[in-house]
Amino acid sequence: MVIVVGGMIGLGKSSVAEMLGKHFGSDVFYESVEENPILPLFYTASPEEIEKKRYPFLLQLYFLDTRFKSIKKALVQDNNVLDRSIYEDWYFARKNMELGRITELEMQVYENLADNMMEELKELPKKSPDLMVYLKGSFETVLDRIRKRGRSYELDAELVDYYRVLWEGYDEWVNNHYKASQVLIIDMDKVDIIENEEDKHLVISQVEERLKQIRG
Repeated sequence: MVIVVGGMIGLGKSSVAEMLGKHFGSDVFYESVEENPILPLFYTASPEEIEKKRYPFLLQLYFLDTRFKSIKKALVQDNNVLDRSIYEDWYFARKNMELGRITELEMQVYENLADNMMEELKELPKKSPDLMVYLKGSFETVLDRIRKRGRSYELDAELVDYYRVLWEGYDEWVNNHYKASQVLIIDMDKVDIIENEEDKHLVISQVEERLKQIRG
């Protein structure tokens, strides 16, 4: 069983991944955020600094590298939960290209590297995850959850436009582009696993039921 937890920034991927890992007794591969040296620079850089130092491109390469390492380990061990995965990485790179933060040439380099990595996954005993647990929510919920977790570099008012661009296309990407596994959608406007114990049990039961269906 390999589960990936995906969704918009701030909606609680790490908390859901931790909860599922504890419930299923599996390892959890967390998104490399706290120790990421590029992420604070990406969030706080001026447009001029972004243009000069190419932080968005560097950030995507950093995430691609760390997520590739995580998915390889997860698919070999076959009892894991991933807090976001390599499959979503392309979506963030694409959005940054649309915003002009990544050039078309950089995107081509990124996609060639990502394609090579995905080819390597085909050599593993397990080829892909069993399930993506996709957390969706209104833009208001996204901003509220980002504020509550209080990472200072995520709270700049200028980032709201960036968050909105990511949010607006996320559902479309999941529905029309993600093909690696089945998807279970959790509405985070109605669910709070941090504050509500019943919500926690509800999400776990939904995941268990979908896994039973997948296994037949």
